[in-house]
Amino acid sequence: AGARLPVLPGAAVAIVLAAAGYPDAPRPDDPIVGLDRAAASGALVFHAGTARSEAGGFRTAGGRVLAVVGRGPDLAAARAQAGAATEIAFDGCQRRSDIGLDAMALGVGR
Repeated sequence: AGARLPVLPGAAVAIVLAAAGYPDAPRPDDPIVGLDRAAASGALVFHAGTARSEAGGFRTAGGRVLAVVGRGPDLAAARAQAGAATEIAFDGCQRRSDIGLDAMALGVGR
């Protein structure tokens, strides 16, 4: 009763990487590379539509495959860290490059 979630100062930005064919017919089984580079940048990488491959790596297994989250003291810093999403690749990868720009233009998150 009365439990509260902790709130951290600063900002966070998430970039979702979607499979080829998303949203109508996401294509499975495309090998995913670059996860280690994205994580090494300090970004958080959340798996959603992934599965382990027989070789031990990851492959696509759903529409929204990964979310790459950047954190920082302000929106610009968080967005820059979330840019680690460009380190991750798989055939047909869909990612938006405009996440956070509207809020930054309005002066939010400074």
